[in-house]
Amino acid sequence: MHTPHIHTSRRTLLALIGASLVAGPVIATQSASAAAVGLDDPAKKEIAMKLVSSAENSSLDWKAQYKYIEDIGDGRGYTAGIIGFCSGTGDMLDLVELYAQRKPGNVLAKYLPALRTVDGTDSHQGLDPGFPGDWARAAQDSAFQQAQNDERDRVYFNPSVQQGKADGIGVLGQFTYYDAIVMHGNGGDSTSFGSIRRRALAKAKPPAQGGDEVTYLNAFLDARVWAMKQEEAHSDTSRVDTAQRVFLQKRNLSLNPPLDWKVYGDSFHIG
Repeated sequence: MHTPHIHTSRRTLLALIGASLVAGPVIATQSASAAAVGLDDPAKKEIAMKLVSSAENSSLDWKAQYKYIEDIGDGRGYTAGIIGFCSGTGDMLDLVELYAQRKPGNVLAKYLPALRTVDGTDSHQGLDPGFPGDWARAAQDSAFQQAQNDERDRVYFNPSVQQGKADGIGVLGQFTYYDAIVMHGNGGDSTSFGSIRRRALAKAKPPAQGGDEVTYLNAFLDARVWAMKQEEAHSDTSRVDTAQRVFLQKRNLSLNPPLDWKVYGDSFHIG
């Protein structure tokens, strides 16, 4: 079964963090060396990609998703690629523009005028019938795969990790931020990542403000579930309930394998 990507409106994220960060107290369940590792550690980042792919694509093989494209009927046009870039929310346009800068005349470049026209809508005008097939062809190009990686990092991964480190939370906490940004974006609406974080901060302090990490992450996940339930397409909250919350209950704040979790009833394991 292919579990659909679900996203809300997203725009380019501003840099969230300034200069150096002061390390908070080491959580009892982590060694000092483990606490210093972030989600941007290559091994942890690979785990993060697999966790998101389990929810978005019912598969741990996230690299198989470069070619993915479909309209899932959520009002955001085409959803495609490793993080669900959408033709209606601007991030697909940014991606194809980057690809065109790096490889002029590529198979997707001819769709740029149409992508600019349909941005903000669910329209396929100027994209059909050829765009899905050409997207799949482009996905065989390592330059397009790299562009997807780079846009994922610039817009979603790096800002969430930076904010997590600033809040003094570890690998699991940084992942909860990343998964929230992937689904909800960081716009100005009440269900955006920034709004979810503010809702959590009203209930608990993060370690950087002297709070308890587990207490704060529970507050963040509570706020995330609330945000998901505001939209029918997000009403299945298992990616929180039977995945992230499971890791938190085990106090696995460093996301150390082995990891076992479920999403939409499917079981997954990382050894």
